[in-house]
Amino acid sequence: MHGINPLDRGRPADWSRTSSDYATHRPGPPASFFDRLSALGIGLRGQRILDLGTGTGLLARQFSRQGARVVGVDIAEGQVEAARRLAAEEKLDAVFAVAPAEDTRQPAGAFEAVTASQCWLYFDAPRAIAEVRRLLAPGGVLVTAHFSWLPRLDPLARRSEELVLSFNPDWGGADWAGVIPPMPKWAEADFNLTAMFWYDEDIPFTAEAWRGRIRACRGIGATLSDGEVRRFDAAHAALLQEIAGPSFTIRHRIDAHILQPK
Repeated sequence: MHGINPLDRGRPADWSRTSSDYATHRPGPPASFFDRLSALGIGLRGQRILDLGTGTGLLARQFSRQGARVVGVDIAEGQVEAARRLAAEEKLDAVFAVAPAEDTRQPAGAFEAVTASQCWLYFDAPRAIAEVRRLLAPGGVLVTAHFSWLPRLDPLARRSEELVLSFNPDWGGADWAGVIPPMPKWAEADFNLTAMFWYDEDIPFTAEAWRGRIRACRGIGATLSDGEVRRFDAAHAALLQEIAGPSFTIRHRIDAHILQPK
């Protein structure tokens, strides 16, 4: 999310610990997001795409379904294992590797697009920018994107966040204001903006899926002990039973910036 601190005070995140909930409960961006990218020339059949911070391959697998030639990299081995398993279950051709965004070990000039969804804030930006420049073929673009719930507009998301903070007051991801800059500040010196969009969409969840989605967030599954996660989840289940039905929607803000190296 734009403007969110990538670190929680004194609590390092281990994303591999969230892989099961990521794979089962964390949804990728909706079809409307990929339709917009396709209209802007991203995710087309035969296009060579590298997905940085791929996680369980939510973007990479969808691009592969659309016929793109995709490689996804992530530093969390557990996430990459889940991405490989999910891709194999669908018989997708996407390739996944454990590697940091700053040193992907992929061939120079091999990709027409490099994508990074919900993860650029965790990168060493100067090194990642240099790596993106090395990886992109002439005319290639970097796409950064986010798919974030809106606690200031969605009361249920706000109540879930309040519960997260009661278990982990150091979590820095709460109360996102929803502001999307026309151009990311870190990109101004090195890229030209070729396109951007943002919009809101209500994303459907069951109570079980929303519990899993929140367990997968940095403030819970990636940082708390197993016992703390279980106690949080029980409290979250009780909260949802009190304030929500078995299914509901959560308002999300979705954005993307398409950037071409200067």
